[in-house]
Amino acid sequence: MSFESFSDFLAMGRHGLYVWSAYGICACVLSINVLAPVFARRRYLQQEARRLRRESTP
Repeated sequence: MSFESFSDFLAMGRHGLYVWSAYGICACVLSINVLAPVFARRRYLQQEARRLRRESTP
């Protein structure tokens, strides 16, 4: 499939809204799947550090 201009490419034959919103939603879901475990690990390590400090204090 070839397009005559960049605006035709963005319009995707009048299906552009569906196509680009699908790409956007997919990018959001993928970024959440990558970032959620990173933040969860950081939160877990902070909680464990607090717990260790609390247990080591007499």
